[in-house]
Order: sequence, then C-alpha cells, then structure tokens
Amino acid sequence: MVVLMMLPDSEGSCPFAEDSFTRFPSQSNIYGMCEAGDQELLAATLKGKVVCFRYQDIQHKVRPVAKEVQFTYIPVDAEIVSIDAFNKSPPNRGLVVGITFIKDSGDKATPFLNIYCDYEPGSEFNLESIAQSCLNLELQFTPFQLYHTELQLGEGQRDTVFLLSGHDQCIHLYKENASLHQFEEQPVEKFFPELKELPSDVLWLDVLSIGEGRHLTAFGCQNGCVGLALVNQTGPEILQSWRLQQDSPISRVLLFPLKVEAHNGTEGLQEKEVTEVTEYNLLVTSTIEMAVVYRDVERCGVSQPLCLSDSDQCDAVLCALLIDLDFDGQLEVLLGTYGQDLLCYKFQQPTDTTEGQFQLMWRRSFRSPLLSIIYLDLTGDGLKELAILTLKGLHILQHKLSSTADLVLQRLASKVAKMSVLEDQPLNNQNTGGKKVVSTSAS
Repeated sequence: MVVLMMLPDSEGSCPFAEDSFTRFPSQSNIYGMCEAGDQELLAATLKGKVVCFRYQDIQHKVRPVAKEVQFTYIPVDAEIVSIDAFNKSPPNRGLVVGITFIKDSGDKATPFLNIYCDYEPGSEFNLESIAQSCLNLELQFTPFQLYHTELQLGEGQRDTVFLLSGHDQCIHLYKENASLHQFEEQPVEKFFPELKELPSDVLWLDVLSIGEGRHLTAFGCQNGCVGLALVNQTGPEILQSWRLQQDSPISRVLLFPLKVEAHNGTEGLQEKEVTEVTEYNLLVTSTIEMAVVYRDVERCGVSQPLCLSDSDQCDAVLCALLIDLDFDGQLEVLLGTYGQDLLCYKFQQPTDTTEGQFQLMWRRSFRSPLLSIIYLDLTGDGLKELAILTLKGLHILQHKLSSTADLVLQRLASKVAKMSVLEDQPLNNQNTGGKKVVSTSAS
C-alpha cells in the first residue's frame, strides 16, 4: 500500500522544504529510480513492483500521486535490479523503458532485460500502453546499472542506446533496429572502444559529450578501479585514457562542466583580463574513502584531485548529483549517504587564482539511507523539485518559496537598474553637445 504523508523539515541552511513522502511496499536500490518523460518518475522495488510518481490537479489543487504500473512479463517472484528510461532522439518519437530483473524459479535464478516501447501512433508516450509492449531478453550475466546515452552517428544523425553493466566484467549495448521495431544487442566496441576489456565489474558508468565530435567516458569498478577516456566519436578513436586505483568499490562516477575564472595579464601591468572558461571534471565516490573531484580531466586527466571534506564521515556515499541549486549558473555537488545524510558542496575560487576547493555548504538528515537522487520539474511550474529515493520510500523536496521569491525580486531589480542606465545614456550624450562621455569607476 502506498501512503502519502508530510514529514517535518529538518534543515540548517538547506534551501529545500519537504512536500511529500511516499512509502513503498518494499525497498529499492541504487539503480531503482529514473525519469519517465516529462514530469514523471519511475521507482522500482525489489519485489517486482514499479511505481509511477507524478503531480496531478485534483479538485483544483496540485497533489502528489503514486500509482503502480503493471509492466508485462515481470513475474510476481521477480527481483528488480535496475530501471532506466529515455525519449528517443529526434526525428524518432516515443518513450523507452528498460527494466532488469532476476526471476527465481527455485532451482536457479534467471536474469532478464525487458525493453518497453509502443510503436502505435498516439501511444508512443502513453505509459500504460508502453508497459504492455515488451521485448523480453534473457541474460547470461547478473545485471547491474542500466544506463542510456546518445550516439552521434554522423551527418547530424543521433540515436539513443542502452548500456548495461554486469557481473561478467562487460558492458552490453542495446540499440534499436527501426525496421524490425525492436532492440538488439550490438558489440559495445563498435561505438565505445574504451569499454572493451574492463578490469573488473562496472558498478557505475557515465558518458558526457563535450563538443567537436568528442566525448568523455568514466566508469567505476567493484575492485576500486576508475577508468576515464577521451574519445573521438568519428571512428570511434580513443584519444587518451587514464586509470586510477582506490581501496574500496566505486559507488558513483559523474562527469560535469564547471565554470571557472581564468586570469590573463602581461607582466608588469597591474590590470589582468578575467575570462570565464568551462572545464570538465570527474566526481568519484566510493563505499569507504572520501569523495574526490578530479578537475579539468580533458587536459589534465586525473592529476588534479580535490577532496570533499567530511564526505567520509556519513558512512558510504551511495548516490550523487550535480545541479544548480542556487540559480547562479554554477553546479553544486550533492552526495547521498548510507548514513542518512544529504551533503551539498559548492566550488569556491579565490580572486586572482585558478585554484579552488569544494566547500560543504549544508547537510540534511533523513530517516533512512539515501539510494538515488533526481532533480526535475514534477509540478510543471518551471521550478524543479528534488526527488530522493531512500530505503523506506520517496521524498519530494521543493525550493522554499520565500527565498526563491526574494531571488526573483533581486534579479528583476538588477535588470531594471541596467535598463535605466541604458535609457539614460542617449540623454547624457545630448547634454554634452554630442560628445561622448566616458566615465570610469572602480569595480
């Protein structure tokens, strides 16, 4: 039975307030939650249940609704391992849902991957219809993370594929055959040569496109190995690759951009030109050690580590997310731990230097371990919510409206001030007889 209830807001400087909590009939795991198109979440429990969570307008009020979705060909004795979903790359249309599970027949346990996709016009995004259209694939390995990423196929063509890691020390790729209306397994090295001959079972994988036909791939293994590769998608060709070894299983790897200030100046001159550049970074979390961000991995590989202080004081880090929580254009690091804490870190860069550190801004405690985090607009009002899957159920946190309203007013006041300055400029020119007046002020 699903119960909706309000929980008290336990926060210090946390900018979120809890809106609802949904208790699940059984627990989930770190691979158990995903987005499902616009304004919907899917959460899978170990006992074969998949719950769709959304907000609906009920009696002129927006209320949270959690409903079980009956996906076909998932037996009642099945144990769901992972779930993922994506919208097909244009010009194709439709929502695709993948679910891995293990069927326990008594004498042996058999793993499966079910891929759900409805090809009937008008039903491509209907979750109830999609749940009845199943491709059932028996696996020869125990599945772990189910992940999707987009391929650049040349001449502007794109396609989205599933990547599935398993206990066979391999990554398996599943790509749609549009003519046959089904997904087929293809050799992973055909599109991702960096994922061939892996050192151990991969627990988490992340791929980030960085432009100019290139992408970064990172993976974390059960034996503590972290792999990173810079790849030219044309070919494809591995341009550079790096490996590092930690002492505990890797729970999460995430690639993300970070805006930093670059200082350029000529020796002997006091003034320096300050420009903003984007560097690509890698977050690595493990079950024992401190979380680490490796800066500017495109150019420096894993030679510039920054440790996240106190990230090893809340038991194992099980999940992580990079999102702009304070709307300043810079991503913050969120860590969810088995110790029931959510930690938020922000990059701080001192003036006149390229150095910096990630500072712990706030922490918030929950009543059970945190398994997965997603940031999306569930209510459709343009302001995203934070969905946190824990061992007991699903928490939905919303930005505090008072602080958000204050920020909006500050931004509007700033824009009005700038517009006033621009409107005054022609008048100033006219009063000086058409001569241009240049004023200087200290910043």
